[in-house]
Amino acid sequence: MIRRTVLLASLLLLAGCAAKAPPPPVAPVVPLPPAPRPQAEPPGYAGLGLDGLRAHLGAPAFSRKDGATEMWRYDASACHAFFFFTGGLVSHIETIPRGPGDSVDPACLSALKKAS
Repeated sequence: MIRRTVLLASLLLLAGCAAKAPPPPVAPVVPLPPAPRPQAEPPGYAGLGLDGLRAHLGAPAFSRKDGATEMWRYDASACHAFFFFTGGLVSHIETIPRGPGDSVDPACLSALKKAS
């Protein structure tokens, strides 16, 4: 009798192990939003060389070179402008604070021009 009970319990345990687990829930597919459109650099600065920017705005408050990229920072009373050079030419500009809908605030660039 005990043997039969142990055998029955063993068979039930084996049957439980053989049962398939339910598949994991599938997360819904959410499409990625479109990439932001690239903003054009302000006229008069894009493609400007190191000497040309220095002639426009004077010496930077801070500069840093990492590999092939160089960054110059200019400070005005209410903003900061960052000019990124690739191959010795301005390739990107950003200001803090940012402009409305763009990475550059034109008022900041005007303030820097007046201060130089």
